[in-house]
Amino acid sequence: MTTTTQPMDQRELMTLQHYMKEYGQQAEIFVSQLDMLENGRMEALAAIDALQGMVASDDGTVLLQIGGGASVRAKILEPEKILIAIGAEVIVERSNKEAVDFLKERIMEMEASQKKVAETLDRLRAQMNEINKRLESGYQQSMAEQDQD
Repeated sequence: MTTTTQPMDQRELMTLQHYMKEYGQQAEIFVSQLDMLENGRMEALAAIDALQGMVASDDGTVLLQIGGGASVRAKILEPEKILIAIGAEVIVERSNKEAVDFLKERIMEMEASQKKVAETLDRLRAQMNEINKRLESGYQQSMAEQDQD
């Protein structure tokens, strides 16, 4: 009778291992999403600082990052006219204040998305912990059965 339950236990263990692998992959995706959202949030905060700095500059001169750690001093001719991407490759012109307000709204949306993704990740990790407990129990049971044989 022990031999008929053993294959079923092995199948269950294999199924649980499969779930752990799948949940682990999903967790990696959620962590990547959190990273992307955080990067977007940080970029938007930096853009707000830059926009506010342009208005505060006496002569309209700002440091413009051109990549690779290099920057140039640039004179902004129209610091009140900002081109902003609103999605789907659509760019609109807004006043500096409207652009800042738009970016603040975008930050709030990203923070709300971060919260939802983090909650989903927490639930997934809780499920992974439960599966891990069942796997450990199954391994211990399997070892105990082998010791009896």
